[in-house]
Amino acid sequence: MKIKLLIACIAISSCLIAQNSTPTYWLGKSTGKLPSLAYGLGDDRLGGAKMGFVDTNIVFKIIDSTSAMYEVQLSKNHTAFIEKSFIKKDSTIKEKLFYLSNSWKVQGVDSIGYDVLSINLDERLPYKSWMEVEPSKIIFEIYGVQSNTNWITQLSSVKEIKNVYYNQVEDDVLRVTIELKHEQHWGYSVAYNNKNLVIKVKRQPQILLLKNLKIAIDAGHGGTNAGASGLKTNASEKIITLKFAKELEKLLRKQKVNVVMTRKTDTTFDNKDRVLFLQQENPDVLISLHLNSSANVLVNGSSTYYKHIGFRPLTENILKRMLEIKMNEFGNVGNFNFTLNAPTDFINCLLEIGFLSNEADEKKILDPKFQAAVARQILSGLNDWLKDVKK
Repeated sequence: MKIKLLIACIAISSCLIAQNSTPTYWLGKSTGKLPSLAYGLGDDRLGGAKMGFVDTNIVFKIIDSTSAMYEVQLSKNHTAFIEKSFIKKDSTIKEKLFYLSNSWKVQGVDSIGYDVLSINLDERLPYKSWMEVEPSKIIFEIYGVQSNTNWITQLSSVKEIKNVYYNQVEDDVLRVTIELKHEQHWGYSVAYNNKNLVIKVKRQPQILLLKNLKIAIDAGHGGTNAGASGLKTNASEKIITLKFAKELEKLLRKQKVNVVMTRKTDTTFDNKDRVLFLQQENPDVLISLHLNSSANVLVNGSSTYYKHIGFRPLTENILKRMLEIKMNEFGNVGNFNFTLNAPTDFINCLLEIGFLSNEADEKKILDPKFQAAVARQILSGLNDWLKDVKK
């Protein structure tokens, strides 16, 4: 009798296992304009905290959803969230039990001014990256992959990448470290070429003079996006930021600097489209100009913003110069969740010149002499930063 019960229990357990073996997830690929991963479901006026942009056609395992987001399984111990519009279901994907990394190559490409690391993978898998300083490094984590990398070929043509190595930090997480030769991060881009993850690391210019750089100027808001309004005058942020941008453009062109503007008129230009435009233009530096606002009319002052720690030095220098023209300090803000601070491709700084919601700041902001003074301070901040960059 006991034997029969045991056999019956085994049979029932086997049936339950078979029933539960149906996948509780489905597979899809990233799509759309600048898809990005979020750490969680937290939110603020700029959206939730982002891991960063990812390429399209990356394979994702979707395990859950909310009204607006999918939860995706990056690896055994890591999940993230992505907007539903960035995922398309793909029933043709043939999932493997495991994915491998294969050979790598590091080389300098003089024609584009980059050092290039190419990592061969079995599939287009999710990743995230970040910068570190002192010493300067770029770190990548590639999810869902086991190392079979026994060849990392490094050519002498590299000029910015000092060294490349990896650690299998978890069973299915590969951490890639790129050591840089210079302290200042100049930017990097990442994208797949077929199933090769390609990281292009921008080289430091040989001559550290402003006239040898390409500077992008972004006048915040525009068109249907009016931005903040003045306290006393109802002045529109989109109109005033364009005045500041044109003052800076005029001053930089006098210095023989190569300048590109994201907008020159009061036109609607989505922030993601601005990023795509800037990635095509490939500037060395982006200055994005904005005017702040607060429900508390006593709040005032200038502030600068960055997301990536490697870009902080420029923001510090520009803020320091703004304080010289008797602007109070609102602060230097890191890890800022603003679309134009998100790219790793080029050094970027968001400057909130002052508060339109504060009467004293508003008066300064509307003064053409102050607008010209701000342009001079930004120029000085750029030059200060370049002097601090070590060769």
